[in-house]
Amino acid sequence: MTEFKGVVAAIITPFDADGEFNEAVFRHVMESNIQSGVDGFWISGGTGESVLLTEEENIRIAQISAELCRGRAASIVHVGALTTGSSARMARAAGEAGADAIACVPPFFYHPTDQAIIDHYRAVVDASGLPLFIYNQPKYTGVEFTAPLMEKVVRDVPMVAGVKHSAPDFNNIRRFRDMGLAVFTGSGSLFLSALMTGAVGVVDGPLTVEPELWVGAYRAYQRGDITGAQEFQCRANVLIDLAARYGMQATCKALSSVVFGQDCGDPRLPIPSLSAEEKSDLIGAAQAAGVIRTPQPTFVEDE
Repeated sequence: MTEFKGVVAAIITPFDADGEFNEAVFRHVMESNIQSGVDGFWISGGTGESVLLTEEENIRIAQISAELCRGRAASIVHVGALTTGSSARMARAAGEAGADAIACVPPFFYHPTDQAIIDHYRAVVDASGLPLFIYNQPKYTGVEFTAPLMEKVVRDVPMVAGVKHSAPDFNNIRRFRDMGLAVFTGSGSLFLSALMTGAVGVVDGPLTVEPELWVGAYRAYQRGDITGAQEFQCRANVLIDLAARYGMQATCKALSSVVFGQDCGDPRLPIPSLSAEEKSDLIGAAQAAGVIRTPQPTFVEDE
């Protein structure tokens, strides 16, 4: 059985010059992250622009991810969508592809009742047959999983394995842990604090750019080297702050293009792209802080 813990990269979805999914570059970024020691991937999440992708694109990404991760890293495929039917179709495809788990935001836009959220998750789990991670991201969904709501979901929905907690109430990390859930913090800058509170790991976008920083922090923490872990965390926080300044998706794509030596493209509208000047400023700031590497070897197979 797959163990869900540690450093989980919320991987980007690269696009080509025409704005279409770039499979070769996606494979390159994922392979590089695996070789850097990540424990798993959060696939087609917020950083991966999932709600701006078609079902077909999401399904193809799930298939590639399951293939590359099999036996090497945990694959957690996000299947959240505006309709339950769409989420269920993508969940079924993730299961058929061999993913290790699915993740899903609650229904959004129409302010669902607690029972509607439960019914939605039941349908998604039934379609996939996979462990489910709740995606607690109230900033974007308008739904926050409080402890009472999470208790209802855990009681009434089978196979709830954990949660990505991207909500402001840090106390819920321990409350969700006490329900038997594997809790990942969605705040990369609070990784060590979350571990000490009871989280099992971190899921965030900037760690896809330089996973060694979070992997280093996690390994130092595991061996009891808190000072060393804090040093890695402080360096990692530079990337978190840059993403807050320039935008998560645009930052991760611009810096990944430099680090991996592959053009990852721009975000898909309506997410804004960076101007050439903004990209230059962003890359310059990251390089000056010493938190991005030179381009890595290419893992893309020759055609």
